[in-house]
Amino acid sequence: MRPRMLAAMVVTIGLLAAPVSPASAQTTSKAVSQKASETGQAIKDYTVEKKDEAVAHARKATAELEAKIKELEAQASRQTGEIKARSQAQIKDLKAKRDKASQKAGELGRATKASWERAKEGFADAYRDLASAYDKAAAEFQK
Repeated sequence: MRPRMLAAMVVTIGLLAAPVSPASAQTTSKAVSQKASETGQAIKDYTVEKKDEAVAHARKATAELEAKIKELEAQASRQTGEIKARSQAQIKDLKAKRDKASQKAGELGRATKASWERAKEGFADAYRDLASAYDKAAAEFQK
């Protein structure tokens, strides 16, 4: 594994696993966005011969972000009125994007040598979309 990929994976997983506190949520969400880009690049750097490692990385990154979504969902459950309705809509959108990223991770696992590049791009795009949506939702939850 290339040092750059390993470093991006370690930093991404560390940031995604860190708990979100109201004071650090904005900083954390910015870091998640930056690291999502690095995770996307790390996935793109895998060769088809390292497909199993790429799939494991993709699934772990998606699962870590899923934990962050659950934290937002818990916060949303404590809200009331219009704010709660807006938050629940954001959670629904996040879950749809999470499902798409998970689907793309599955496609990555089924990719052939001929479809490998397309599968990597598909996952990287879906994961960046999920991380971006998480950033926006986390910022809204802090308002």
